[in-house]
Amino acid sequence: MARPGNEVSKLGIEALPVEPDAPVGVAIEGKAIVPTAQPVVVPDGGLRAWLQVFGCWLVFFNVWGFTFCFGMFQDYYQTFLPGKTSSEISWIGTLASYLLIVVGTISGPLFDLGHYKVMLFGGAAVTCFGIMMLSLSTQYYQIILTQGICTGLGCGVLYIPGIALTSRSFSRRRAVALGLVSCGAPFGGIIYTIVFDQLIHRIGFAWTVRVMGFIMIATYLTAFPLLLWGTANTGDISSGTARKLFDRSAFKDLPFWLYTWANFFLFTGYLVPFFYIPSYGQYKLGMSQSLALYSIVLAQAVSIVGRLIASATALRTGVMIPWLICGTISAILNLAWAGIRSKASFMAYAALYGKIYGRAQVPPAAGFLSADSFKVDLAAPSYRCLQVYSQSSALIRKYSELDLEWHSRLVR
Repeated sequence: MARPGNEVSKLGIEALPVEPDAPVGVAIEGKAIVPTAQPVVVPDGGLRAWLQVFGCWLVFFNVWGFTFCFGMFQDYYQTFLPGKTSSEISWIGTLASYLLIVVGTISGPLFDLGHYKVMLFGGAAVTCFGIMMLSLSTQYYQIILTQGICTGLGCGVLYIPGIALTSRSFSRRRAVALGLVSCGAPFGGIIYTIVFDQLIHRIGFAWTVRVMGFIMIATYLTAFPLLLWGTANTGDISSGTARKLFDRSAFKDLPFWLYTWANFFLFTGYLVPFFYIPSYGQYKLGMSQSLALYSIVLAQAVSIVGRLIASATALRTGVMIPWLICGTISAILNLAWAGIRSKASFMAYAALYGKIYGRAQVPPAAGFLSADSFKVDLAAPSYRCLQVYSQSSALIRKYSELDLEWHSRLVR
C-alpha cells in the first residue's frame, strides 16, 4: 500500500507526495504569491521621445550625410590624386559605405547587451579621429585608411544605437519619427557640401576637412545627451542576454526573403549617382566645379521632401508599397542618366532622382520586421541577417560603377 499523503498512479508507480488541502479557516497569508508579468506598454511620443528623434537626426546628419556627400571628394580627388582613375578613387567611398553596413552585424549584438553608450561615444571618437587624420593625408593609401576604413567603422558603430533607441519610443507614429530622423542625412549632405565648396579654395583641403570635423564633434556633443538623458525606454537590452546573431527560422519566411533581396539590389546602385554626379557635370557637361557640387545639394534638398512624403504615405498605405515603387523608379532613372546632354536637363535629373531616391532610401525594416507576424526577438537578428546580404552589395556596386571616361564615351 502507498504511504498516507501520497497518490499512486494506475500503473502502480509511487508519485510524489501531494500536500493535503488546507483546512477551512486557516490563514494563508504566509503563502508566497508569484506576481504575474505585466504587459509591456510601448510609448508613442512625448517630449522625451521627440528629443531622441532630434538627437538621432543629428547622428544621421553625420553618419549618412558625410557618406552621401562623397561625390564632392570624388570630384576633388580627380586633381588631388593625379594618376588615379575615378574607379580607383571610388574605392574610398565604397569602403566607407560598405563598412557602415557590415559593422551592423557586430553592433547589433552589442546593442542587445546594453553597450549602446560605449558604442555611441566610441563610434563618434573613431569617426572624428578618421576625419582629423584625413586632413593630414596626401597619399591614396592614407585616404583609404582614414576616410575609407576609419570613418566607415565609426559610422557603422553609430548607426544602430541611435535608430534603435528612437524606435523604442514610438508605436503608432514610428514611421513618422523614423522618417524625420532620416531627413538628417540630406541635411548633413547639404551642409558638408556647401562648407567644402566655400572653404576649399580659401583655406585649403586640410583646414576644410578640419572644419568639417569640428562640425561633426559639435553635433555629436549635442546629440548624445538628447539620446541618453533620462533613458528609460531601453527595455531588456541591458539585461546581459544576447539575442541570436543567426536565426535559421528567418530563412523560412517568404516576406523576409523578398525584403532581403529587394534591399540587396537597392543597395547595389542607389549611391552611384551621388558618387559621380559632380564629376559628370564638370567634365562631361562643362559645368564649373561649384555648380557641379551644387547639383548634389539640389538632389539632397529635394530628397527631404521625398522622405517626408514617404513617412506620411506610410501611415495610410504601409511602408512597403511606396518603397518598392520608388526603388523601381530609381533604377529606371539610373539608366536614363546616359541620355542627358544639357546642363538644364542634368539639374532636373538631379532634382528628380533626389526626390524619388529620398522616398526609396527610407528603410521600412523597423515597421516591416516588427509586424505582428514576427516575434519581437526575431526582428533584431533578422535585420542583421538582412545586413549580411546587403553589405556585399556595396562592394558589388564598386564593380558596377562605370569609370568616368568610359561613361563619357557611352553618352557621345
